[in-house]
Amino acid sequence: MQAEDMESSMESPNLEFEYGDTDTLTAELSELYSYTEEPEFALNRDYFEEDFRTHARGRRWTELTVEEQRTYVMRLLDALEVTDRDKRLKVARAILYLAQGVFDECDTEVDVLHWSRHNIFLLYDMGIFTALLELLSMEIDNNQACSSAVRKPAISLADSTELRVFLSIMYLMVETIRVQTEDDRPEWKSARETFKNELGSPLYNGEPFALLLFTMVTKFCSMNAPHFPMKKVLLLLWKTILFTLGGFEELQEMKMRGRERLSLPPLPEDSIKVVRAMRAASPPASAMELIEQQQQQKRGRRSRRPLVKQDSLDTYNERDPFKNDDARDEEEDPEDADSGIEGEVDPMDRDVIIQPPPPPPPLRPPTERVNFPKGLPWAPKVREKDIEHFLETSRNKFIGFTLGNDTETLVGLPRPIHESVKTLKQHKYVSIAEVQINREEELQQCPLTLGEEEVEDTPAEMLYVGMLPNLSQYVIALLKLLLAAAPTSKAKTDSINILADVLPEEMPITVLQSMKLGIDVNRHKEIIVKAISALLLLLLKHLKLNHIYQFEIVSQHLVFANCIPLILKFFNQNIMSYISAKNSICVLDFPHCVVHEMPELTAESLEAGDSNQFCWRNLFSCINLLRILNKLTKWKHSRTMMLVVFKSAPILKRALKVKQAMMQLYVLKLLKIQTKYLGRQWRKSNMKTMSAIYQKVRHRLNDDWAYGNDIDARPWDFQAEECALRESIEKFNSRRYDKSKNGDFAPVDNCLQSVLGQRVDLPEDFHYSYEMWLEREVFSQPIQWEGLLQSP
Repeated sequence: MQAEDMESSMESPNLEFEYGDTDTLTAELSELYSYTEEPEFALNRDYFEEDFRTHARGRRWTELTVEEQRTYVMRLLDALEVTDRDKRLKVARAILYLAQGVFDECDTEVDVLHWSRHNIFLLYDMGIFTALLELLSMEIDNNQACSSAVRKPAISLADSTELRVFLSIMYLMVETIRVQTEDDRPEWKSARETFKNELGSPLYNGEPFALLLFTMVTKFCSMNAPHFPMKKVLLLLWKTILFTLGGFEELQEMKMRGRERLSLPPLPEDSIKVVRAMRAASPPASAMELIEQQQQQKRGRRSRRPLVKQDSLDTYNERDPFKNDDARDEEEDPEDADSGIEGEVDPMDRDVIIQPPPPPPPLRPPTERVNFPKGLPWAPKVREKDIEHFLETSRNKFIGFTLGNDTETLVGLPRPIHESVKTLKQHKYVSIAEVQINREEELQQCPLTLGEEEVEDTPAEMLYVGMLPNLSQYVIALLKLLLAAAPTSKAKTDSINILADVLPEEMPITVLQSMKLGIDVNRHKEIIVKAISALLLLLLKHLKLNHIYQFEIVSQHLVFANCIPLILKFFNQNIMSYISAKNSICVLDFPHCVVHEMPELTAESLEAGDSNQFCWRNLFSCINLLRILNKLTKWKHSRTMMLVVFKSAPILKRALKVKQAMMQLYVLKLLKIQTKYLGRQWRKSNMKTMSAIYQKVRHRLNDDWAYGNDIDARPWDFQAEECALRESIEKFNSRRYDKSKNGDFAPVDNCLQSVLGQRVDLPEDFHYSYEMWLEREVFSQPIQWEGLLQSP
């Protein structure tokens, strides 16, 4: 009985997680504030009421008419321009209180969100955002604050008060206006579109708003402004890019429109719907389970294998084909014990965390379920290269010579090859990226014939143009922050301090205060990881759709800045513990903490945490990081080999313990691309994983991922591959964006008058040596004038 209990508890529960652009609005708003900022809610209210009392004469904000509210906001706007820094901060706090929903006049959280939304559209209409932007720029350039922060031994909340207030108002405005609701008024809908266009266009200081925030990130990481509240900056940057460029569903629509414009066939399926309809697989057996099974076999008992049950792994409940495999087949390759990533994993991390049984999953509406074709979730795809490679091999075998890229001529090939080519062509998929690469090659070869390329000014294009000069700095800064916030990172003296906007002025003195601060610090780091992972994924996806080479340059900067080992290091931990972490105190979350009476916190209540089965933001971050890793390694042989060299297989295999279909899909994709290089023994020992890859990951016809027959034909030359890619990227950037270089094909001015009439900048001392220059360059040079009369 005891053995049975142990076996049943070892299988982790299915996680009812709905992946999306963001968490719920309430959760996103609460994550803006640290728990140490809680006393500031009352401070905002007091400053507002102190000023409002003189204006409203005993009435409440919610009792005023819209016109009276506009008049008062205009008064606050004027007061923002005063030179006195303290007065300006008081006014900014009053504006923040309005943006937070005048919570002192509300009875429920719904009321707070309602008034917050009403006030934010009013504030935007009155031009508050533009005024705040000017104040934010002043604070960023405030050298006095920067130099005093650099000299301070310990930085706390007090060093970033103004910045935190400005960024909080801006975040509330961006996030609230971004989210659409059914009862939005028509003027709010038009305001949303206007605000979206303003944020994405170079209207603010001649560049998109996101670039100002990127500048803050690089300034912080270069240690020139250690007091910047980085969590708020990153959250605002992520939401600004999400708002201006669009979320994952908008991306899917843009992709479909892009394919229509290029006359490409529609996508074979909606990937978002397919992934949502997937079910999680049972994770591979862990070492503890295998030992337990072997002991039972030795005792002569009939062992029950808890993870052989395949109903959650299969799409149509077939028998497990590997049921009779020896228990040894589930053991990891001895090589895999060493992960190859700095920082060893605790052996206990291999165990699945024991959790109470989950509540019954809610029934999904039948419309969301997708009918999988013939039992597999994805339609197979074939690239043009695959067809060419297949025909080249077939012609060499049957005819003895090849026809280059010709995929139409089948003369001399046997009938089965004809059928194979027909099947391959039926599943042929041409991506937008392939069309863009071919078009770029044509533009490079025939610049005069094809003329100037018309580039559409999309938000992604404008953002890329702005980011291009300092792109590597932005990427390195984001990865530095990700490393500092990762739970596996060891504290080093030279690493950047990301806790400037969470540490209080006076450090805790009681156990309870220390526990609260510990939870706050962990939560703070988790939110930073969430914001950076979502931001990088959005950038990669939008730039890939805009132009493949824009995506490739960001990817290459990420790879050169060690993004691949960084993500693997992130996953080299007990991932189940990370996903089920309870680093939140519900009663301190906004808007709960400003509406309800605050209960007395105890060490027991803090330890218990919330009752959620998993932490949404941590699971979201893990999926985003896996998707980024997939984007960096897809179709890149040298980067796939990096996964093999860093021994990622055991790290990724442990991540399969999380029973969430989307996360498992991206882990299996990463395992699939390196399976052929892991050796026969690994494949034999991991048949459950191989089976899951077959059932969940898209099939590429002619891809022998499971056998590794073409390994010897593919030498691993990382440098050559990356250099060739960099050359293509530089040619693209030079042709499209480098307007200063007129190039070899610039028109020549043949008019004598205009050439002689051009102003030439000469050095200041030129007039002193003018006569000498004439003698040397003009009079002493023999000129053969009759040469002009001779025919060439």
